[in-house]
Amino acid sequence: MNATEVTFFSTCLVDALAPEVGRAAVRVLDRLGHQVTVASATCCGQPAWNSGFAAEAARVAGATLRALEKGEGPVCLPSGSCTTMIRVYWPAMFRIVGDAERADRAERLGTRVREFSELAAQSPPLSGCLKGQVAYHHSCHMTHELGIAEEPVALLDGLQGCQRVPWSGDLCCGFGGTFAVKQPEISVAMADAKIDSLLASGAELLVGCDQSCLLQLEGRMRRRGVRLPVRHLATVLDEAAQRGPR
Repeated sequence: MNATEVTFFSTCLVDALAPEVGRAAVRVLDRLGHQVTVASATCCGQPAWNSGFAAEAARVAGATLRALEKGEGPVCLPSGSCTTMIRVYWPAMFRIVGDAERADRAERLGTRVREFSELAAQSPPLSGCLKGQVAYHHSCHMTHELGIAEEPVALLDGLQGCQRVPWSGDLCCGFGGTFAVKQPEISVAMADAKIDSLLASGAELLVGCDQSCLLQLEGRMRRRGVRLPVRHLATVLDEAAQRGPR
């Protein structure tokens, strides 16, 4: 894929809780030769949509739709969950609330929307160094809704010194947005199962592409007294590129 103009939507969760992930993603895209414009957008509407409030979700999503459809190139998000909401669920959501015009616009926008690792993997390889044993978490929306599984792994494997460890990274972390609030006991049990297998893998670093999943696992590990670094892929690639190949 040739370098092009990219509209970057950092998502509300990254903006509020992990702004360094958004900054890292922009730096990585810049290194890959893209011209990045950060969109003045807030939320994709997923929290309200997952809770059954379609009209409220559509109002929030409508403002974000206007912000994202201004450009012509790819729209990049550092979140498989939010990418899925826009690319897969927006057209259905707008039609459910009786807004066919926005549903059509959402379908057109969806053809341009890319998850961060999906877009980065289409560019020339990004060199860098990441020494150590790394476990990768395959988040549910990315894997099952978008079919994105090999791209983030390939980006990690392209870093000098990175050794990925076998791990049940395709199992759900238990977050699931409002699921973690409505079913906390099940959510914690699912997180603990992943963490137990993670500790048995010998990993020295946990990497993922959805900050919500990483917050879930990092928070549960902290409560269990486990000190294992947790990083978004964008942050890992950015730091690896700064170190450069060795």
